[in-house]
Amino acid sequence: MDKPEFFARSKIWLEDSHGEVVFGLGRYRILKTIKKVGSLNAAAKELKMGYRAIWARIHATEARLGQPLLKKKAGGASGGGSQLTPLAEDLVERFDKIRISVEKKTDLMFEKDLGKCLAIKTCKKSGSTR
Repeated sequence: MDKPEFFARSKIWLEDSHGEVVFGLGRYRILKTIKKVGSLNAAAKELKMGYRAIWARIHATEARLGQPLLKKKAGGASGGGSQLTPLAEDLVERFDKIRISVEKKTDLMFEKDLGKCLAIKTCKKSGSTR
């Protein structure tokens, strides 16, 4: 029988003083997708989420930060859309750096400490969004 392999996993997010989520991997993915596709509606379709669910998460984060994350363009003949604000761009970039660093350090710590008694493998995909 083959010895089972294990992989370390970790999650990081930012909370406010009331324990409410301000920013994490889900909101990171939403903002990256909005940047890529240019609208909340298109992002909802790509992420296979409801428009209202995406809007609610963005709205909650904006309220907790006290600052907008999106510049919205009303619909009409030319269509609507959304762009990330400089704050949102900065959040996405900095969160990604922190997330990658935490994942790498977590992998190494687990492999070093628990690898002695379990077959812990590091995640070889650098910058993965596990």
